[in-house]
Amino acid sequence: MNLNPQDLEKLARLTLEHYDQRAEQFWEGTRDHDVGQNIAALLQYIDSKPPFTILDFGCGPGRDLKVFAELGHIAVGLEGAARFAVMAHAHSGCEVWQQDFLKLDLPDNHFDGVFANAALFHIPSQELPRVLLDLHACLKHGGVLFSSNPRGHNEEGWNRGCYGAYHDLETWGRYMSAAGFVELTHYYRPAGLPRERQPWLASVWRRSAS
Repeated sequence: MNLNPQDLEKLARLTLEHYDQRAEQFWEGTRDHDVGQNIAALLQYIDSKPPFTILDFGCGPGRDLKVFAELGHIAVGLEGAARFAVMAHAHSGCEVWQQDFLKLDLPDNHFDGVFANAALFHIPSQELPRVLLDLHACLKHGGVLFSSNPRGHNEEGWNRGCYGAYHDLETWGRYMSAAGFVELTHYYRPAGLPRERQPWLASVWRRSAS
């Protein structure tokens, strides 16, 4: 699949519109989800002294952003959907940057950790290497990136009004390694279920020293 700039603009716009139009419904459906396992997976591998500077990439309405702040960390949200960005700031009190995932403008060597929970799968495969390099650059040397994505067999396209790419572990690992990340761990969610009932692939990566 080869997406031209107009294709990319359209898929980003339609995906963001999908979330904007369902912002309250999304919030009610996800506000009580327990992702403590994912938050802990990021924080345990950060080597610097707390409080950590955390980028919540695709922070949505701010559920996890607020948790990071309440734990005493310096949390910044990044969100593409305008309504989510407003909701996240109101809910968490944290700074929230409204940015298209395909047009990131991030500071270099700034964050101890990036928390990308249910976000990076919206990036088309052809653009993923560039976006991962942007995230690599925004981390301090030795910084940590957490990602959780719905897994699949490397198919991508439209699904319920959103564009998504659904990678398996091997393919996801190749993208991350090519961007300069070293794997620390991975697991499947929800915990305690048979693999066929664990649709989410979570993984933790360190920015390499090179």
